[in-house]
Amino acid sequence: MMKGIGMILAALFLASVLGAAPALAQGPGPVVVLETSKGTIMVLLDPAKAPGTVDNFLKYVDSGFYDDTLFHRVIKGFMIQGGGFDTAMRVKATLAPIRNESGNGLENRRGTIAMARTNDLDSATSQFYINHVDNAFLDANKYCVFGKVLRGMNVVDAIADVATGNQGGMADVPREPVILLRAYRHQG
Repeated sequence: MMKGIGMILAALFLASVLGAAPALAQGPGPVVVLETSKGTIMVLLDPAKAPGTVDNFLKYVDSGFYDDTLFHRVIKGFMIQGGGFDTAMRVKATLAPIRNESGNGLENRRGTIAMARTNDLDSATSQFYINHVDNAFLDANKYCVFGKVLRGMNVVDAIADVATGNQGGMADVPREPVILLRAYRHQG
């Protein structure tokens, strides 16, 4: 009984420190820090609702894969996308694609993090996006949300505000690179 109360108190403490509502039913998930050239974003992952997706994301985080990568697609009023290109706009080699876990009850709302993919439902690898606004149409199209921003929506907004253009056959590329300098698990 005391252990359960201790876990609830730990969840409440973590939530108060990070400024988020506690997830008491399952306990808090892992928190990942994204240090960018525009500031720091902290995301709370939800392994209870998207276990395979969270596991996949953490493999990339723990290996240092995301360090010195770009937010290569930025659309204000939609989302910011990163996790696939190095700072020279070269595609990075990834792990195998994962099974799509959309329909898990998590929605593409402002401040949620989700997996980018091709038209193939089970094609997500390393690329992720953070919703700048509510994007319900992405739920209908089965894009898997796996967490939410705890801190740093001002940084997401700053990234969404950068000027973009075409580069290397891609649209919506920031004219001035927005770099994900480092991604790591929050220790706290």
